[in-house]
Amino acid sequence: MPLISLRFIQPPSSQHSLCCFIRFWQNAYSALNTTARSDDVTFGYESRPCNKLSTGAILLADILPALAVKSIASFFPLAKHIRVSLCVCAAAAGFLLTAFATTQWVLFLGVIATSFSSGLGEATFLAYATYFNKNVISTWSSGTGGAGIAGSLSYTGLTELGLTPKTTILIMLVVPALEAAAFWVLLRHKDTDKPAVMADDKEKAEEIDYSTLPEEERPLENWNQKLRYIPSLFIFMIPLILVYLLEYFINQGLFELVYFPGIWLSQSAQYRWYQVIYQIGVFISRSSVNLVQFRHVWIMAVFQFINVVYFTFEAVYFFTPSIWIIFVLILWEGLLGGGGYVNTFYRLQTEVPAARREYAMMVTSISDSVGIALAGIAAIPSHNAICDLPVPDRLL
Repeated sequence: MPLISLRFIQPPSSQHSLCCFIRFWQNAYSALNTTARSDDVTFGYESRPCNKLSTGAILLADILPALAVKSIASFFPLAKHIRVSLCVCAAAAGFLLTAFATTQWVLFLGVIATSFSSGLGEATFLAYATYFNKNVISTWSSGTGGAGIAGSLSYTGLTELGLTPKTTILIMLVVPALEAAAFWVLLRHKDTDKPAVMADDKEKAEEIDYSTLPEEERPLENWNQKLRYIPSLFIFMIPLILVYLLEYFINQGLFELVYFPGIWLSQSAQYRWYQVIYQIGVFISRSSVNLVQFRHVWIMAVFQFINVVYFTFEAVYFFTPSIWIIFVLILWEGLLGGGGYVNTFYRLQTEVPAARREYAMMVTSISDSVGIALAGIAAIPSHNAICDLPVPDRLL
């Protein structure tokens, strides 16, 4: 925590770091409930050491509410204080429901609550980021990457120390409180009643008469204009959807099936460390956009498809000789996923006209959720089909 706090004393980028800080924790509790603990709450056992109710099922419970709220958030005013209040309350409720769950439906209800909070928070904070310096996308993305590490590593570490999943989740109730404090106490707020303009262009923005601009650069004034504008964002959305579809198919459909018996880690511990290493890769790439940018996100989707092929064959045949090779491949997978995310939103921040940037951010934020939802749908039957295959030689 001290390392994060130091960032607040570096003007003029305090707002940027603060947005990063807020999203750091906003995403952290989602990661806690939807990745690390999902392997501890699925049930059933077949001939292979796998759960017939894969984490893909919990992934759908986690992502569908977020997808729904992102789908409609862009059509409503950016009432940031109301939205963040809902995020904080839903996050706290999700923690409590998940911690005290004794049946699957209560657990799923808790996951749904955190999903609602995460989806609304991402759509809100990304749109709000357009009112700050363009470098906020770097700190935002770095924060989301750090959140994944914090969520998965804290859960893995605390459970390895002997704490129960219930106790671990209850400890993390501090997260909604920190989010509220960061947003209402530390952040210097911007006026969202006017079209979003980056701080870098503030002086020029004061002289702009939007009625004199070309049609494609004017603010979107009604729902019809907003709907007609969405296809122009497909160039950003489709590659990102593909990247997330492929990487979450691996994470939620195949990770559980990649198992090395007789080593220092149990099967559930291996799964949790897969998530930690993946999040480290995400953090590194999401923190890199100020150093290197990639316009062609579709290339990352191609590499991610190659990863899908490799992990599918590994889940079926168990041919990789060492878990360290898997660790390296998972790190690479995370680098691709994080790179796709940060470069997509960096391009939006720098290429979309200022008057349309807030709306473009909110609409494009749905891309990762669409990809994740599709991955969950595909992961469940694929996972179960592999579970029904004969036991591989490595497990005999």
